[in-house]
Amino acid sequence: MKLQIKIVLVEPLYQGNVGSVARVMKNFGFYELVLVNPCKLKGEARAMSSHAREILENAKIINTFNEAINDVSLVVGTTGMTSSKDDEHIRTPAYTPSELKNKLEGKNGTVAILFGREDNGFTNDELKSCDMIIHIPANDEYSVMNISHSVAVILYELSSIQSGEKSLAEPFDMKLLYEHLKELLEQIEYPAHKKDKTLLMFRRVFGRAQLTNREVQTLRGVLRIIQRRMK
Repeated sequence: MKLQIKIVLVEPLYQGNVGSVARVMKNFGFYELVLVNPCKLKGEARAMSSHAREILENAKIINTFNEAINDVSLVVGTTGMTSSKDDEHIRTPAYTPSELKNKLEGKNGTVAILFGREDNGFTNDELKSCDMIIHIPANDEYSVMNISHSVAVILYELSSIQSGEKSLAEPFDMKLLYEHLKELLEQIEYPAHKKDKTLLMFRRVFGRAQLTNREVQTLRGVLRIIQRRMK
């Protein structure tokens, strides 16, 4: 098994951008494109994809955000805006593309890199579903990049990445871990107004830790012992 990276465009508005993303993907050797509820893809998309038309034609088209992330071990969201405030966790911590490469070096498993809508980016709920956030440092006077340019910068960094022996935890196991944590917070009567933010913090901590299946099972074993002792 090796590291498998798929590019996900969430509700892209302009078919020219979709075609350009397909072209950039082929430039750097990436071939799996997923489109969530995209605009109609006609002649302009094919023209902009140039010699990467097969990536465009083989793109997986789905209806919802959750469909795009339910079969991946690590969900990476991109953002043009970050926050330096410690108590604003939705867009922090934000890694650069090179830092993401270092995190993924030597790993194997499936990773989705998500790009939001050209006009509104991601919703807060969508950002909360991301395990990691990445941001491309750009000119403060105009930091929002065209989506295909962003894809190019990120895939350039990741194109030389080497797979390794450390396997990322399976998506199903990670889902069980988060459900287990949520259950425990309810059992200990954790303050309701802090619960969502705390669960998001757990997701970001585990996202940058990039857990293995064994680590997930160990953590769940500890949670089960805590629950038994509480009873």
